[in-house]
Amino acid sequence: MDDQKFSKTLSYHLRHAPHELGLQLQPGGWVEQSELLEALHSKGLPATLEDLKRVTQTSDKQRFALEGTRIRANQGHSTKVDLELQPQVPPDFLYHGTPQASLTSILQQGLLKGQRHHVHLSPDPATAVEVGKRRGQPVLLTIEAAEMHRQGHLFYCSENGVWLTDYVPPQFVAAPPPSS
Repeated sequence: MDDQKFSKTLSYHLRHAPHELGLQLQPGGWVEQSELLEALHSKGLPATLEDLKRVTQTSDKQRFALEGTRIRANQGHSTKVDLELQPQVPPDFLYHGTPQASLTSILQQGLLKGQRHHVHLSPDPATAVEVGKRRGQPVLLTIEAAEMHRQGHLFYCSENGVWLTDYVPPQFVAAPPPSS
């Protein structure tokens, strides 16, 4: 299996469907590497410890973390798990890339986490635009994170630098002016 396909398989099972492999995520979202490899093998998906290490180290989004004999997805879970992240003070501004088609809804309702544990925010505009490209022509939104924090909203930063929060109310979302 090529690395990109393997990364998607890991992402799916570690973030959304560990039960499909018979896995139970430990606190922090961790699973023993040996259990994961055994479960993958039982489903006809051969992988090695070297494959896990390579995909973890080369993932462009740094989706995974290795710690000792364990592996986890850094964020983006839809399955119930406590990632044991600690609240942090965010920078003044964070960014979110979204398809143009979602802009009206976001400006009315804010950024919602949907089926995930958190809304994902990027520390820089370039990363946000790349994330937004996944579903069409992206619009870059600027989030007034420091002001949100001052007003009591909690922020967390995952191991790979993605900022997380439960909800971004519309008053903290700044969209670019419409192009003429």
